[in-house]
Amino acid sequence: MGTVSSLLFSCTSDPAPVPKGDTGSIRVEFDNVVGDQNLVLKGVKYYNQSGEDYVVTKFNYFVSNFRFYRTDGTVYTVPQDSSYFLVREDIRSSQFVTIPGVPVGDYDHVEFMIGVDSLRNTMPLEKRKGVLDPGGSMMEDGMYWAWNSGYIFVKLEGISSHGNPVNDKFYYHIGLFGGYDARTVNNTRTVKVKFGNDIATVTTGNIPEVHLFADVSKVFDGGSTNLKISEFNSVMGGQPEKSQEIANNYQHMFTYDHVH
Repeated sequence: MGTVSSLLFSCTSDPAPVPKGDTGSIRVEFDNVVGDQNLVLKGVKYYNQSGEDYVVTKFNYFVSNFRFYRTDGTVYTVPQDSSYFLVREDIRSSQFVTIPGVPVGDYDHVEFMIGVDSLRNTMPLEKRKGVLDPGGSMMEDGMYWAWNSGYIFVKLEGISSHGNPVNDKFYYHIGLFGGYDARTVNNTRTVKVKFGNDIATVTTGNIPEVHLFADVSKVFDGGSTNLKISEFNSVMGGQPEKSQEIANNYQHMFTYDHVH
């Protein structure tokens, strides 16, 4: 695993779309880590900046609404119906997101949303297939709140000596997209990650793979707040303000490593 390098910034303008023409594919790998260590479920003890120990037992998150930016300033927006992915640490194949139909050219950064946008959250069920099907495999993994609050965007679970005093467990299930009928906080976050000084060249015969790190430690210490397990061993939809602080942390979770 290479050295983690980071360049993360928010969208400030709406560039022109990439002109139509020949297309290829691009692949994004989401490599889950904890600081400079690889993430290992149920086996390795890590520490947050508050000095609290934790072992991760589950780490899942949605990424969606992908846009790829070319070096000439134009942007390719992935069609919405093809732009939702659930990354799970316990399923290696889910960590590789392949996007077909990308116009050929040189790309130097990617933009995507952490979570599922309000439009898709409120669409009829027949419009929500694949990883967004609330009645499919998601039901088994619990990435949807059946009590009408939509998808869980980031799910982090584990055990800690500072966790629940009964079983040492902690749970962070962060969702909320703005609300159906009553307004809620919106914990979707959109990020851009620049490919350092590198270029991902898409051709009709070449599929570049962009390797990104997703750092679990940022959920605890992403810069917005320091989340202490001893103070909050469980944060879900009923704690909107604290969930929003965690969302502000995980906005800084993604960094660039390399293209190959």
